[in-house]
Amino acid sequence: MSELALAIAPSPQPPMPSRCDACATELAPALLVCPSCHALVHRARLEELAREAGDAAAVKEFTRAGALWRSALALLPEGSTQASIVAQRVDAMNAAASGKTLEEMRQGPPAGSIWAKILGPFGAAGLLVWKLKFLIVALLTKGKLLLLGLTKLSTIASMFVSFGVYWRAWGWQFAAVIILAIYIHEMGHVAELRRRGLPASAPMFVPAFGAFVRMHEHPTSPREDARVGLAGPLWGLGAAVATLVVALITKSAFWFAATHLTAVINLFNLTPVWQLDGSRGVHPLSRLQRVLLVGVIAAAWGFSREKMLVLVALVLIWRAAEKQSATAHDWPVFTRYAMLIVAFAALALAH
Repeated sequence: MSELALAIAPSPQPPMPSRCDACATELAPALLVCPSCHALVHRARLEELAREAGDAAAVKEFTRAGALWRSALALLPEGSTQASIVAQRVDAMNAAASGKTLEEMRQGPPAGSIWAKILGPFGAAGLLVWKLKFLIVALLTKGKLLLLGLTKLSTIASMFVSFGVYWRAWGWQFAAVIILAIYIHEMGHVAELRRRGLPASAPMFVPAFGAFVRMHEHPTSPREDARVGLAGPLWGLGAAVATLVVALITKSAFWFAATHLTAVINLFNLTPVWQLDGSRGVHPLSRLQRVLLVGVIAAAWGFSREKMLVLVALVLIWRAAEKQSATAHDWPVFTRYAMLIVAFAALALAH
């Protein structure tokens, strides 16, 4: 089974001052706060980044401003008031770059839109249709982005090596489906990272294990990390729907099997363990939401009998019992996670 992890490379750090500017205390490597006077070690650099970000925002270069604020975030102690303020500014710049408000970024279709009025009464099913509509538009308008990875020699070389491994195991046709499904999935991560101003590499394939995208800066919050993680399965949903459309048109058993395979690959990635996408998706969810998600998975298994759901549910039960669950509820992330589970369970019926 393919493992579609999102690898994170260490962020490049500025030179570490040897002494505190405020009290001249000698500083150990990697310190962000002076142990004597509690001043910020990188205060001068932070002020410089703040000025540059303000100048960029003034001329409406919101993506650049967000990237500058994100660089500042790496120089602040995690959980500090300053880090929280900067994280909010990163979100604000991302929203401005997308032409939306922060509230619109956190929700689905705008409350006053015709799509919301039509689909709202249908709850999760309506949201699924909305997401599919959004995804289809994204795939049509971001075709250039989909081709981005194919311009990188490392991506192409690793893709062909993986293709050879899968060809030997299942034949060239299924090998091609697996490679394409993994590629689209990973480009979903790349698209979301680029939208949020986070630099990321093109996908790299690992034979028999899937692929990964390497990003060089950490997300500002568990919510942002979850959005990046679940973007892969969301684009994977588009790939699965495309194979189902071909299957329905051609009545081909191969394409129905391809739909099932694509759905299972993405369901596996929703397992909330290690660096899989599901682990990122479950991070901002409260214990109650994790328990409710187990119920959603049980219901999905009830109508699909897809065995992969059993694995996802068992791991999620373990994650629901851990002490590190969030204290606040994150319903937008919960809804997206639940929608993906139900959609892939339905698509898995194609076989």
